[in-house]
Amino acid sequence: MGLCFPCPGESAPPTPDLEEKRAKLAEAAERRQKEVASRGILDVQSVQEKRKKKEKMEKQIATSGPPPEGGLRWTVS
Repeated sequence: MGLCFPCPGESAPPTPDLEEKRAKLAEAAERRQKEVASRGILDVQSVQEKRKKKEKMEKQIATSGPPPEGGLRWTVS
């Protein structure tokens, strides 16, 4: 129980090189982000599609500029 040191005749276990370590850390970070983003959501794909659609609509509104002739339109139903 406690710390385990290598035997005097054995060498220390090899450590992964920096590139492997960075790749593993990046994968773990991406996996955590996906888990956090989908927490509490039953259908992740539909939420992503709705988010993309909303962003697309906002982008279209931003690029189209103000509506011509008088601004807002009012409709009575």
